[in-house]
Formats: sequence, C-alpha cells, structure tokens
Amino acid sequence: MERDGMGQDKMGCSLVEKDTVEQDRTERYEARLEDVAFSYGGKQVLQNLSLMVRPGEHIGIVGGSGCGKSTLLKLLAGLYEPDSGSVEVMGQRTSGDIRKQVALVMQQNALFPLSIRDNITCGHQVPEATLWEACRGASLADWIKGLPQGLDTHVGQRGGQVSGGQAQRIQIARALCKDAPVILLDEPVSALDRDTGLSVLAALGRLTAGRTVVHVTHHPEALDDGYAIYRLEGGRLLRG
Repeated sequence: MERDGMGQDKMGCSLVEKDTVEQDRTERYEARLEDVAFSYGGKQVLQNLSLMVRPGEHIGIVGGSGCGKSTLLKLLAGLYEPDSGSVEVMGQRTSGDIRKQVALVMQQNALFPLSIRDNITCGHQVPEATLWEACRGASLADWIKGLPQGLDTHVGQRGGQVSGGQAQRIQIARALCKDAPVILLDEPVSALDRDTGLSVLAALGRLTAGRTVVHVTHHPEALDDGYAIYRLEGGRLLRG
C-alpha cells in the first residue's frame, strides 16, 4: 500500500505541510487524512501523509502505477486501516462507520455474481422508484428495460454477462442509490473505449454534482477545471 510525505520538491511544487494541517484543524472537513503511514509486504507506501477535503470540494490525485493512489483511496473508504495517523470521514473514524459515508467506483469490475438489482442495492431494501432513479442517472434504464428479465438479469461471474461500460454504470447506479455524501473514484473510465468512456463520464457528472469527491487517476486530462489537483510521487503528495 502507499504513503506520502511533506516538504518542497525540486520543481517548486508545494507539499501538504504539517503547519497547514495545524492551521486548518478548526475548519470543517468532510474527509481528513492526518499524518497517515501505511506499509504493505514490508514496503512503506505512504508516510506522514495529510490531506484535508472540504465539503463539496473535488480533489484529483494523479501519479504513476504503483505510487499508492488506490491505497490512499481505500484508506478513505474504510477498507484499509493506517499503520499510524488518523482517517476521518464525515466525523467518523472507525472503518465500519466510514464505509457508511462513502460510495466507491473502481476501475476493475466490482460486480457480484448476482442480479443487476442486487448489485445496485447490495441486498438492501430500496424503493423501486429510488432504484429506477439511480438507473436513469447512470444511463442504464433503457438498456435494462430491454432485457427479458430486466433488473433481475444475472450479470454472471465477475460481471461476464455485461460489457465493461455497463459494469461501470452499474457501479455508478449503486453509488447513486447509496446517496453517500463522499464519492471516491478509482480510474473509473481508464479501461473503456472513448465513446463508452464519455458516456460513463456523463453519468459520473450526475453522481458527483454537489458532493465531495476524491478521484485518483493516471490521466490528469480526466479531471475537469473544478478539481484541485495533487500528485502522489515517491510517497509524497505534492500540491500545485
């Protein structure tokens, strides 16, 4: 997993400084990583990393493969716990409570070998109107209505019965249905062709509107002008 540090890099990019963390401690944040360290398989990935995300702010984190972007996101999602430091989302600090506050859309196929309905609701009782509203927001409704079994269509093992774009839109519908205040995006369109990617980006726009977002990607061009962009490199989170 991955870690980042603080300071000034050789190109003059300012780092997320510890004194900034102290100055901002009284401000309201919907997501906060403070002095986080994380290691995996004996390798230190993130170290002394701090990131503060204000309500409604869109944060983009870019960096090469293996630099720790996905690890950082999983810490924010409550899927990993740091070796040291703290993670807080919507005032919650325990993994179980954090997971209730976030919706995660991942690069890889994250579907269960169940029906479309079960993949969107994760087995929870959801009103039919809410379910279809999420499907429309994710540009899924027309496709689902054309299926013989509709929402009860089985997606197959590892989502093998649906396309990559459909799988991503099902994840987006799941996030819309959850209606979480914080959205975490991990390379959500990188494995898709251009046309499918554009369609999924439009659905993501509906998902992220008015919400707090952290989006990690290899590609800065995937982030629009509304994002504050950081770069994760060599265990350091650089701002600017």
